[in-house]
Amino acid sequence: MQETEMNAENNLTLNELIIEGASCASCVGKIETALKQVSGVSDAVMNFAQRTVTVEGNVTTEALVKAVEGAGYNARISEANSEDELLDQKEQADEAYYKRLMREMTIALGLGIPLMIYSVAGGPMTVDTTLERGIWLVIGLLCAAVMYISGKHFYVGAWKSFANHSANMDTLIALGTGTAWLYSMVVVFFPLALPEMARHVYFEATAMIIGLIDLGLALEVKARGRTSEAIKRLIGLQPKTARVIRDNQDIDISIEQVLLNDKVRVRPGEKIPVDGVVVFGQSAIDESMLTGEPMPVEKHEGDEVVAGSINKNGSIIFKATHVGKDTALAQIIKMVKRAQNSKPPIGRLADVISAYFVPVVMIVAVVSALVWLNVGPEPAVAFAIVSATTVLIIACPCALGLATPMSVMVGVGKAAEAGVLIRNGEALQTASKITAMILDKTGTITLGAPKVTNIHLINGSDDEDEVLQLAASLEAGSEHPLALSIVESAAERGLMPEKVENFAAISGHGVEGVVGDLSLLFGNEKLMHDKNITVDAAAVEIAQQMAAEAKTPMYFVIDGSLAAVIAVADPIKEDSISAIKRLQQNGIRVVMLTGDNRATAAAVAKKVGITEFFAEVLPEDKAKKVAELQKQNETVGMTGDGINDAPALALADVGFAIGTGTDVAIESADITLMRGSLHGLADAIAVSKATLRNIKQNLFGAFIYNVAGVPFAAGVLYPIFGILLNPVIAGAAMALSSLTVVSNANRLRLFKPQEH
Repeated sequence: MQETEMNAENNLTLNELIIEGASCASCVGKIETALKQVSGVSDAVMNFAQRTVTVEGNVTTEALVKAVEGAGYNARISEANSEDELLDQKEQADEAYYKRLMREMTIALGLGIPLMIYSVAGGPMTVDTTLERGIWLVIGLLCAAVMYISGKHFYVGAWKSFANHSANMDTLIALGTGTAWLYSMVVVFFPLALPEMARHVYFEATAMIIGLIDLGLALEVKARGRTSEAIKRLIGLQPKTARVIRDNQDIDISIEQVLLNDKVRVRPGEKIPVDGVVVFGQSAIDESMLTGEPMPVEKHEGDEVVAGSINKNGSIIFKATHVGKDTALAQIIKMVKRAQNSKPPIGRLADVISAYFVPVVMIVAVVSALVWLNVGPEPAVAFAIVSATTVLIIACPCALGLATPMSVMVGVGKAAEAGVLIRNGEALQTASKITAMILDKTGTITLGAPKVTNIHLINGSDDEDEVLQLAASLEAGSEHPLALSIVESAAERGLMPEKVENFAAISGHGVEGVVGDLSLLFGNEKLMHDKNITVDAAAVEIAQQMAAEAKTPMYFVIDGSLAAVIAVADPIKEDSISAIKRLQQNGIRVVMLTGDNRATAAAVAKKVGITEFFAEVLPEDKAKKVAELQKQNETVGMTGDGINDAPALALADVGFAIGTGTDVAIESADITLMRGSLHGLADAIAVSKATLRNIKQNLFGAFIYNVAGVPFAAGVLYPIFGILLNPVIAGAAMALSSLTVVSNANRLRLFKPQEH
C-alpha cells in the first residue's frame, strides 16, 4: 500500500511492498540492500515476520518492484485503500498460503511416511534386482512429482538466488533434497556402478524433508498471524460509519466521507468515529483502549474527543477536527506499525550473521562430504551424501530470521495495549538499559494545571462555597494565571461568578472590588500590610505551612476582616509517588528538573520521594542536564510534556513524552505515554526488558540450534557411537525450531507489567 501522507520532516513518501519468495534472514539483507541502492530511496526496512518492507524516499513503485525482482524475489504494491483493507488482504493471503502449504505437506508426507515406516520396519532400501529397480523407479518418479508439487517453491527460490549470485534457505533445502534424490536415481539406473553397500536409496528423506518443512512453514504462518492482533484491535476501535448532521438532518455515512468541521452526533454506547471538539451535550468517555486509563473521562462543551473512544452515557454533538489518516487513532496505528517493522540493534546483528551463515554451511557440507569420501567407512559415497544433506537441512536459518521481528511485533503491540507507543526498535531495546530517569515537574509529576487545594476559614466564616464563589467573582476579571484556577475550581463546584464593581488589580499583590454590598480584597501578605488588614499569628502560620507544601497561599478579606486563607497549587498526580517508587525499586536513579523556585521544587521532591532535583532550570539548560548525566556513564531517559522539553527529549538516550502534552514533545520523543500516569514509564521499561529477554531467548535457541546441529549432522558422533543423524530428523528439527521461536514470541502476549 502506498501511503498518501508525507513524512513532514523529510518530505518523503512512504511505500509498503509485500514480498514473496523471502525464506530466511539472509533474504532480508539482500532485499534491503537492493532497495537502498535505488536512486531516491533514503531507507528501506523489511519485516521478515510479516514479509513486508517499508521504503522511504522519492521514488516510483515500479522502480522498487524492479529492484526487488532484480534481487531474485517478487514484490507487489497492495491495492488496499486503508489499513483495515491491507490487513484483510494479508489475512486472506496468509490463509491461502497456509492451505496451500498444508495441501503440499499432505502430498509429500503421503509418500514419505509409508516409505519411512517401511524403512524403520526393516524393509530393504537397496537396489539389487531388476524388480527392485522397477519398484524404486516408480517411487523415484513419484518423489519427483512430490518435489515439483510440494517443493517447487524451494527450487525456484534456490534458482533465483543462484542467478543473483547469492544463497538462502531455499538453496540449502534444494541442494539437500535434490542431492538425495539424484543419488537415489543414480542407484536405480546404475546400481552395478556402485559398491553393493552403497546401493541405498533416500527417496523417503527427500519426501519427508519437503513435507516436514512445509508443515513447519504452515504452522509458522498460522502462529505469526497472532502477532498482528494489536494492530487489528486498534483498527477495530474505529467504527465503519458516522452519524453527521447536514441540512438539519442526521445521516449515516462511512467515516471516509466525514469532512472537517462536520457536526457528528454520538449516542450512548457508540464509538467516537473521528477526532473533534464537543459543541453540545456532556458525557463520560471511555478512552481506556487508547490510553490504558481505566476511568471514563467527563467531557463537556469545548473538550476534545478522540476516534475509537466509547461514549458511555450521554448524547453529544461534536465538530470534526481531524478525519481520515489525521486522527489520533490513525497516527497511533501508523506509529505502532512502523515500530513493529523497525529493527533493534540486536536484530541487525542477526541479519549480519545470517548473510554469512548460509555460504559457511555450504562449505561445511562440502568439507563433510569430502571427509567421508576420503576417510569414512564403506559405503563412503552414501555416508558422504547423507552427511552433506543433513548438514544443509539442519542449518537452514529460518528460526534465526524470525527471532527478532516476531518478538518486536508482539512487544510493541503489547506496549500499545498499555497506552505506551514505541516509535522504533532501537528505543525498545535501549529502554531496557535505562539507569537514570529525568522527570520534568510541571505536567509530568504534577497535573500541570493549578487548582484550589485548601480553603482555611477564619473569624467566624463557615461556608467554603460562599467564600470560593466571592473569590471567583473577584478573580473573574483578572488575567493572573492563578486567577483562572480560582474560577475553574468554583465552576467545578457549580458556583457561578457574580457581578463585580469597582474592580482593581494591584500589580504583584492581588485584586480588590465590590460584590453586592460586600467589599472584597484578595492577595498576598504584602497587600494585607498595605491595606492595614490584621493577620494574626495563627493565619500567618497556616500560610507558611501551605507554602512549605509547595502551595501558593493568598489571604481573602470581606469588609476589612480576614475571612480565609486560600491555597492554590499544581497538585501532584495521584499515582506519581507510587510510580516513582516503582522506578527506584527497579534500580533507576530518578532526577527531577523544574523551572520553579527551589522551595517549591524541594517540597514536591520530598513528597514524591526524589532526593536529587534541579530547580530554576531554564528550558535551554534541560538538555545540558541530560548531557551531564550521560557523561557520568548513565543511560538516560527523559520524560516531559512541554515544548521546552523537546531538546532534552531528543538528546536523551530514550525520550518519553506524556501523551497529554504538546505535539512537539510527542514528535521529539522515542516513546509516548498516552495516559498522563508515570506508571507508563515503568510499564514501557518492563515491556522493553521482557521483549529483549524474549529476543535473546529466540536468538540463542535458533543460533545454538544451528551451530550445535551442524557437527552432529556432519557425523562427529559416528566414530564413537556409530550414530549418523538421519536427514529426515534434521528436516523435522528445522521445522520445529521455527515453530518454537514463533511460539516463544507469542508468550509475550501473556506478559503483564506489575504495578507495585
